[in-house]
Amino acid sequence: MSKIDTILLAHGGGGRLTHELVAEAFLPAFSNPALAALSDSAILAELPPGRPALTTDAFVVDPLEFPGGDLGVLSVCGTVNDLAVAGARPLWLTFAVILEEGLDGALLHRLVAGAARAAAEAGVAIVAGDTKVVPRGKGDRAFIVTAGLGVVPPGRELGDRRIVAGDVLLVSGPIAEHGATIVACRHDLAGPGLRSDCAPLASLVEALLASGADVHAMHDPTRGGVATTCNEVASRSGLRIVIDETAVPVSPQVASVCEVLGLDPLYIASEGRLLAWVAADHAGRALDALRAHPLGAGAAVIGRVETRAAGRAPVALATAFGVERPLDLLVGGEVPRIC
Repeated sequence: MSKIDTILLAHGGGGRLTHELVAEAFLPAFSNPALAALSDSAILAELPPGRPALTTDAFVVDPLEFPGGDLGVLSVCGTVNDLAVAGARPLWLTFAVILEEGLDGALLHRLVAGAARAAAEAGVAIVAGDTKVVPRGKGDRAFIVTAGLGVVPPGRELGDRRIVAGDVLLVSGPIAEHGATIVACRHDLAGPGLRSDCAPLASLVEALLASGADVHAMHDPTRGGVATTCNEVASRSGLRIVIDETAVPVSPQVASVCEVLGLDPLYIASEGRLLAWVAADHAGRALDALRAHPLGAGAAVIGRVETRAAGRAPVALATAFGVERPLDLLVGGEVPRIC
């Protein structure tokens, strides 16, 4: 039984309580030789052939626990997915927590257990970390900061520079389920069937790339959702993206939450979906590969890439009424603190 009932400032002081916190909460959950050494730096195995890929992220979601995940699960999935959609095979993560004095010890254990489950599912090891404690009222229970290291195998090339006019845009499943779940929890609207899509995408990405489909680029539509991601891609590629409103998969539960709160699912975050820009004549092969994987069963073609023309929006929605509506970048986010 854990001796940690409540997080105290002393748990971040570097003394006996810090050592007890690390030994009880983190080492058993993340057990691996690199972490067990408790060195100032994790000494890792040699990298496989290829180019190293490095990413970092911070997670401040509210609430900390939600249907389909929690802060710990989210922190691992978000970092793994950033590596995976860049074409890298994720290998190692770091895990730093900022805890508020007074945090319930049982909650901390659940968040750490969630991170451990997600890491095991993704096939990565958490090899280094840190713990800080801030005074009561100076934080919001728990924040997590991660970094991830992976390797892009030789010969694998992905990136927005490879997207060309005529490509099609695929999504791996129904959108906005993470963000809709978070905001529903905040407004007491959560109900059966509404769950975050939070999941590690590395195995789905590998299945897609192993299919031989000509995949030009991939992204995970997190903060700002599909519309924001497409605007970023359009800006970097110099091309235009048109999304077919009738083709975008949105669950009835997500549609209901968005309707009640006046939100647009295209701007709401997903944490277990990928967007892929694929050569048009390879779309069928890509769809088959995605749909054969549990995380891609709801995959669909939702748009196309065009040349940019003066006076036309970089990203547009082809509506069910046969007209186009610009999808601009929002000034802020529709849902703050969703990741």
